[in-house]
Amino acid sequence: MKCITLTVIVILTLLVAAGHAQSGRLLVLNKEDATFVIVNPDSGAITGKVPVGQGPHELVASTDGKFAFASNYGSGAPGHTISMIDIAAQKEVRRIEVAPLSRPHGLAFANGKLYFTAEADKKIARYDPATDKIDWQFETGQGATHMLLPTKDLRTIFTSNISSDSVSAIQQDAAGGWMQTVIAVGKGPEGIDLSADGREVWSAHSRDGAVSVIDVASKKVIQTINVGTKRSNRIKLTPDGKFALVSDIDTGELVVIDRPARKEMKRIALGKSPEGVLIQPDGARAFVAVNGDNHVAVVDLKTWTVTKKLQTGTGPDGMAWIHN
Repeated sequence: MKCITLTVIVILTLLVAAGHAQSGRLLVLNKEDATFVIVNPDSGAITGKVPVGQGPHELVASTDGKFAFASNYGSGAPGHTISMIDIAAQKEVRRIEVAPLSRPHGLAFANGKLYFTAEADKKIARYDPATDKIDWQFETGQGATHMLLPTKDLRTIFTSNISSDSVSAIQQDAAGGWMQTVIAVGKGPEGIDLSADGREVWSAHSRDGAVSVIDVASKKVIQTINVGTKRSNRIKLTPDGKFALVSDIDTGELVVIDRPARKEMKRIALGKSPEGVLIQPDGARAFVAVNGDNHVAVVDLKTWTVTKKLQTGTGPDGMAWIHN
């Protein structure tokens, strides 16, 4: 009887593990290769590769997981396209021309449409895949509008403006118009993320080693946390709201901030030039694109250790996650 019980437990454990292993796929952009790859996050196997435009930086998946969009920021000359990729077919189905807008960078997909920044033009814009048209634009007037972050109701879009040392809160009014509140933060805000409860926006400054915490309701900085980063690139908040993860390009570390305590908790050495950060939806793991060493580090968020390195291509950066 004991043997049967043990066998059942082992089988169930294996089934659970298999289910976890197949719960999602990691999508990665390689800047130097100009490729989009589909990766099994557990085995590290690359199951698909698609060429995209020059200098791809950021990546987002459609809500239904059928398509991915890569912003082709450009290499040398400014880019002016976004690649639309059919994930199942593993091919680029459309190269979206955004000219006269240029330097497309930050991306978000919501309500069937793609939102993106046009960094060189100090604008954000919206693309409708159904009509293959850009149907809305808004000029921030802020220098190097880099990343964007819509709230869940799409009534407010936050952007990080690197050279203006500001975060914009662009809000839709009852009549459908849009107005902007410019929020002064620290030097070189780049990475930006919204807390799971929708109450706070965290902005990591690339040039002064600090993080600004912005209250969404009042659109004001309520706290500045000095974590001493040399050149922060991205910031991501864990789904449980307990931690913020900041990639530091110059030190090669992932800096872990205790969110309730508002202080640094740990630093994890990753390698040369860690950039993009993605947290698995269940909060179990973080994936960090270690651009200079050409791999994606997998960080266990329980033990705070690097469990493996995924070889995805040359110069990994932007990432996205889709469920199988």
